[in-house]
Amino acid sequence: MAFFLLEIGTEELPADFARLALPQLEDQVRKDLLRSSLSVDRLQVTSTPRRLAVLVEGLPARQADLEEVHKGPPAQQAFRDGVPTPAAVGFARRCGLPVEQLEVRETPKGPFVFGCTRQPGRATAEVLAELIPGWIWGLQGRRFMRWGEGESRFSRPVRWLVALLDEDIIPVELPGCDPPIRSGRISRGHRLNPDPVEIPAAASYISRLAAENVQVDRLSRASQIRTLLEEAAERSGAYLDLPDGLFEELVDLVEDPRVIEGAIEPSFLSLPPEVLSTVMRAHQRYVPLLSPEALRDPLALSAERVLMPIFLCVSNGHSGSETTVRRGNERVLRARLADAAFFLRADHEVLSIDRREALNRVTFVEGLGSLRDRTERLEWCTDVLLEALELQPEAAHAARRASHLSKHDLVSQMVGEFPELQGIMGAKYLLAEGEGRDVALAVLEHYLPRGPGDAMPESIPGAVVSLAERLELLFSIFAWGDRPTGSSDPYGLRRAANGVLQVIWHQKWSINLHMILVRLSKEWQKIFPDLKIKPDVLSDVLIEYFQQRWMSLLEEEGLNPDIAQAIASSVKNGYSVLLNPCEARERARFLQTLRNEGRLLAIQSVVQRASRLAEKGELGRDLLRPSLAVDPGLFVSPSEAAMFAVLEALAPIAETRGNYHELANCLHDSSNILDAFFDGSDSVLVMCDDLALRRNRLNLLSILRNQANCLADFSILDN
Repeated sequence: MAFFLLEIGTEELPADFARLALPQLEDQVRKDLLRSSLSVDRLQVTSTPRRLAVLVEGLPARQADLEEVHKGPPAQQAFRDGVPTPAAVGFARRCGLPVEQLEVRETPKGPFVFGCTRQPGRATAEVLAELIPGWIWGLQGRRFMRWGEGESRFSRPVRWLVALLDEDIIPVELPGCDPPIRSGRISRGHRLNPDPVEIPAAASYISRLAAENVQVDRLSRASQIRTLLEEAAERSGAYLDLPDGLFEELVDLVEDPRVIEGAIEPSFLSLPPEVLSTVMRAHQRYVPLLSPEALRDPLALSAERVLMPIFLCVSNGHSGSETTVRRGNERVLRARLADAAFFLRADHEVLSIDRREALNRVTFVEGLGSLRDRTERLEWCTDVLLEALELQPEAAHAARRASHLSKHDLVSQMVGEFPELQGIMGAKYLLAEGEGRDVALAVLEHYLPRGPGDAMPESIPGAVVSLAERLELLFSIFAWGDRPTGSSDPYGLRRAANGVLQVIWHQKWSINLHMILVRLSKEWQKIFPDLKIKPDVLSDVLIEYFQQRWMSLLEEEGLNPDIAQAIASSVKNGYSVLLNPCEARERARFLQTLRNEGRLLAIQSVVQRASRLAEKGELGRDLLRPSLAVDPGLFVSPSEAAMFAVLEALAPIAETRGNYHELANCLHDSSNILDAFFDGSDSVLVMCDDLALRRNRLNLLSILRNQANCLADFSILDN
């Protein structure tokens, strides 16, 4: 069995490219090898900042021969008196066989002629040589480029190619590159050592490059970096401030990880901790260290009790002495923090309320007014939400004040330089000016959640303004005529709609989102008369959009898609999941629990059967009481009376919105009685010739469908 190596050598790749490219590369290689009938024992894809590598163990020397059996005409048509007919000759010619090699085999339909062909397998090296260019040029990513006079496109220019099957070079040429790229066994070591590195055999690749200070295995490199950082933090008696995104970026920025400790001038600890962390993490890729007694206060105005006066840097080897590298890092950080201190002083000279007025000079979106206009719409949305939620006066006041001042920091110098700090600096400026802590916290939290897995606003005022901010964005952009597509969502509308639902769920608010969307649609028609908004159309579009996001979020939580769809499609007096997104989510989760416990199928089978027949009747979907549509005097079987009794007991439960646990339990406990209506010893024929009996029985089944529909639309559930 053979060992295969492919190394795509490039100039320095963007840090995020490997995370996007490696899964693609592994999928392409695995599928192509399978299609080529080349089995493998182990497939590994890995990367460094200057290379992507594929290592495959256990490849056969060549493909297995392909044997195919072709079925031809019946034997009596192919041979007459043992002599092949034109039918046999033609079939043999199509198979590429002499007619003498045809076989007669018995089949269930009698004897037929068969031809067996064998296609010899090709050498593995030959197959790989054809596949390799497709693997390289098939990778997708952002900001691809051309280089030199060539037409090839890649994340960064391809500079060398190693393709080995054991010790043998697989000849590959990449046309369209400048200069031309041909495969060989020459790789490159660490960028500080420009000498070529010869790879004698595929199996020695990782160890050969390790000798040249290149840790090729990405997982091993990640483990090494994590260990080095944790050891350095432990020596300093501190904790790492290391988000997953920064850690992944560090792994893809270095080939030879080393950790260097640097010092922060104590005077800079007077800055807010988020300023220091943002400068270090986002702009310099340094790792801040948290004090062992770090103050867990999102509104802390200084870093003195939060951060240690040191930082860690993951270096790509040592270009010089450690002292020189450390001093260089400290000098760069000092300059960045000095800029931040200047911005902070300048911002403190302007009151937040004056910055709010300056929002008039900044356009939100062409045709949708300024950021000041947007803030006023956000305030109006806050008032609508406060009416719906009926909060305590203190919380309502804080929410209104926070919405009024929510965007003032967008014109501050600090946020202009560090956009990641929007909301954070706005909150801290307000607190420094004497604004209430609840207002400042709401300003900070109204940007939450920023994306999947992010923290949620914990304060009630913060949650209210968070909803208002997202609703304003959705209504303004939808009214303007833009919509997210499968590949484009420049305004983050999916994230905004998801955030609305997630905040409601997190706060466990029983809120009629459907009504709020209708009300906001009418207001947006007044705000933007030139956009010719039709409120009914706008609200319908957004209601449908929110329902889609509701279903998508539930699927991301692990619920079966048909359950989410069944809840979203259930109808009860015009019910939609947006009338109470929390209650609808709990119903979906409960339905999933019933399925996981094996209790749903008994309910589902009888309700689906009843629903299919009910479609032949004329009874509407809003009637829940059998006494209003069913005449017990027309019953001719005990099964009808038994079903009627069950439905009478279910009616008040179904009419009580939110009582879905009891409704489901009663349906489950009564499933045998309901099932007996169809299949028991006293079962009846629903579609009988007597029109009065037929209508009465269809109404009975329609009531069952309607009551079950208060839990879910069972017709959508998969069997």
